[in-house]
Amino acid sequence: MAKIVRFSELGGPEVLRLEDLEIPSPGPGEVRINVKALGLNRAEALLRRGTYIEAVTGPSGLGLEAAGIVESVGENVEGLRPGDAVSVIPPRSMVRWPMHGEVIRAPAELVVKHPAALGFEPAAALWMAYLTAYGALIEIAGLKAGDTVAITAASSSVGLAAIQIANLVGARPIAITRTAAKREALIAQGAADVVLSEGDDFAGRLAAAGGSSGIRVVLDAVGGPIFEPLTAAMATGGILIEYGGLSPLPTPFPLMAVLSKSLTLRGYLVHEITHDPVRLTAAKSFILAGVAKGALKPVIARSFPLDQIVEAHRYLESNEQFGKVVVTL
Repeated sequence: MAKIVRFSELGGPEVLRLEDLEIPSPGPGEVRINVKALGLNRAEALLRRGTYIEAVTGPSGLGLEAAGIVESVGENVEGLRPGDAVSVIPPRSMVRWPMHGEVIRAPAELVVKHPAALGFEPAAALWMAYLTAYGALIEIAGLKAGDTVAITAASSSVGLAAIQIANLVGARPIAITRTAAKREALIAQGAADVVLSEGDDFAGRLAAAGGSSGIRVVLDAVGGPIFEPLTAAMATGGILIEYGGLSPLPTPFPLMAVLSKSLTLRGYLVHEITHDPVRLTAAKSFILAGVAKGALKPVIARSFPLDQIVEAHRYLESNEQFGKVVVTL
């Protein structure tokens, strides 16, 4: 028996329970893992509230990220063996493949032997953030040296990963945050400039931060009314990549900015990368190389023990964190 994070009704963090369940042996192409650390994501909060892109029809587990030690492998699994230290790339369905528990099963193609020096907590914080930022900035936007990229929700794990990736390729990252509380921390993490989204003339201040070359790339997790000032500040021919929807307000379509500047607005899900073996191999190589160089390093906001999973989710939704919320076992 293993303790697994589950919920039987939709709602806030208080609906989460630790339940003792029997975890079956791995089937063909599967790996069974003794978990040492879990990474929390907004997606899990959305799932338990019933607002995620995946539907829940009954009692369910959840979770997209974990790191631990391989306990056993199923048939037709190559390159992994019991005792390996591994981390899990987020599966498409966390209802089918819930990652949050003491013992989990995962598809072998999503299990990675991470560098031993990384440690379990950073490994559990690695894949969702860096795959999301890599796919958006490197694959889709083609971010390169000399580009300027504006990043909303910059203090999130994805935002910080995007800042690090931009610096790695020689681009100039502008961090967008609501208030000045996290300004110094963002500069310390490599932001070239910080622009506050609250206050007058956000579009003008953002455009000024873009300098003479302008902002070619915007990575946005928010949506809502911020869309109009973001596009107003972009350079001609720029691309805005939307990977979230944190704002509860409607998102206006900035017609005149899109037309006058020939802008591209692009929705993006990390599953575009994780379910394409060729693209995933390239992404893993880029990220692991960056980790080895010390250029890519997950930022841990706070760690909680498993028996405080409810408190961990409350902190996740507080917007107080700077980086990734992690649960340790």
